[in-house]
Amino acid sequence: MTQDKHTWCIIMAGGLGSRFWPVSRTDNPKQFIDVTGVGRSMLQLTFERYERICPKQNIVIVTGKQYADRVREQLPDLLPYQVLAEPLRRNTAPCIAYAAAVIGQIDPKATLIVSPADHAIFHKDKFKTDIMQALGTVRQHDWIITLGAQPTRPDTSYGYIQFNDEPSLPGAENLHKVITFTEKPPVEMARQFIASGEFFWNAGILVWKLSVLREAYRKHLPLIADAFFGIGLTTPWEDLESVYAHCETVSVDNGIMEKADNVHVLAASFAWSDVETWDSLYDVYRHDNNGNAVVCGNAFTYNSHNNLVLVSEDKNVILEGLDGYIVAAGADTLMICRRQHEDMVFKFASDVELKKLIDKK
Repeated sequence: MTQDKHTWCIIMAGGLGSRFWPVSRTDNPKQFIDVTGVGRSMLQLTFERYERICPKQNIVIVTGKQYADRVREQLPDLLPYQVLAEPLRRNTAPCIAYAAAVIGQIDPKATLIVSPADHAIFHKDKFKTDIMQALGTVRQHDWIITLGAQPTRPDTSYGYIQFNDEPSLPGAENLHKVITFTEKPPVEMARQFIASGEFFWNAGILVWKLSVLREAYRKHLPLIADAFFGIGLTTPWEDLESVYAHCETVSVDNGIMEKADNVHVLAASFAWSDVETWDSLYDVYRHDNNGNAVVCGNAFTYNSHNNLVLVSEDKNVILEGLDGYIVAAGADTLMICRRQHEDMVFKFASDVELKKLIDKK
């Protein structure tokens, strides 16, 4: 099938991946790591996924200035406009506006897919079918389409999308008008959402025409629109730094999706996870007969169940008598932690860094 030359993809690759410490660090965040044990990083897998949908030269990656060289190492031969470095972290709304401004200079007729770099997608053919349906729909209607995943548990780390039960179009039973967005609800609220059958998880993937994006920004985020829609590849770095220094920090969900009245959700037919937590990685990775998920490393398990192992390929790991643990190793740190206590990861990381500072004195 011939790819449409006006289809573009914006991949957001600026996250810090702090929840995957000690494997993911500020200088080597999750998107650059082979988190799922397939031999390619999350970014590389995401790029390959969209290369099946749009021309390779139409994929633009937005990342932090400190990661631009890392992007080019993992994805060589990209053209200059395909790697856009942000001077500062300002969340997703400025990130998308920056990429849209550059793409708009190249192709004013662009239709855009916006995607995180570090989510896990399963069933790539179903994924392509869903994205192609969304692209075809937004070319016919001035809508914003977001993809929704079927929730399987009351996860409080995900955003939830409430949808109208009636299909948005005749024959499109998987497409619905969005009623509300709720970001990371309390567990009891999440349980109620799932019980109602009226909610999807927010997969963080958007599809819209460039013209619709510009209109949405001008209506709901006019200051960002004014700041970004005049910039491009030829904008001096100092001017770009000034734009970022003065723009607000806001997500596209808070800034646009929660306010716009033309948002529709397409129910994903593929399996999805944002792999935001160690437990979410455990859920999506294959298990042995004892429920152990060995993502990377040579694990020997004895009387051990329901554990997650991620260490370097050359390491042997012996587990005896463990049930429900995370065993993960970074460059200089081994973490052994109960899966149910992974919310302590931030404290672990902070304590380790503090100890390093003390030792240097």
